[in-house]
Amino acid sequence: MDLKRIFRHLFTTMWSVRRAFPVSSLRAVERAIRETETTHEGQVRFAVEHALDLSQLLAGRSARERALDVFSQLRVWDTQHNNGVLIYLLLADRDVEIIADRGVHGHVKDGWEPICRRIEERFRRGEYEAGVVEGVRAVAEHLQRHFPARRAGRNELPDQPVVL
Repeated sequence: MDLKRIFRHLFTTMWSVRRAFPVSSLRAVERAIRETETTHEGQVRFAVEHALDLSQLLAGRSARERALDVFSQLRVWDTQHNNGVLIYLLLADRDVEIIADRGVHGHVKDGWEPICRRIEERFRRGEYEAGVVEGVRAVAEHLQRHFPARRAGRNELPDQPVVL
């Protein structure tokens, strides 16, 4: 049991998310998602969660495990071409995870980790909006390479960031 992690989660509140991502930042992320989705056939979502609850912490739950839950809850998997990608931030840990649906994962499975680390580096400098927007654009580059826009596709998932 990591007591430092538990205290970090107990003291990271929804207000922490609002400070890191004011409404203007959430809108900038939404714009980045909307703009980049015109260049590929993927579907991108961004979700930020302030902290895990105590039971999850005591069970040793990782940000990756939680990201998989959020991927399911937000139905990122529920796209016609299995091309959904979730960028998940667990703010208390400053941990970014990217989860891709099976249609994308087979093509890009090793490309997500460097993007996560670049976003986290921006977060260490307090550049939350810039970090996420850069991450959205980097994810879009992978999607453009493997799933270029061929036709005006419909937007299957909302572009708005989700604050959990």
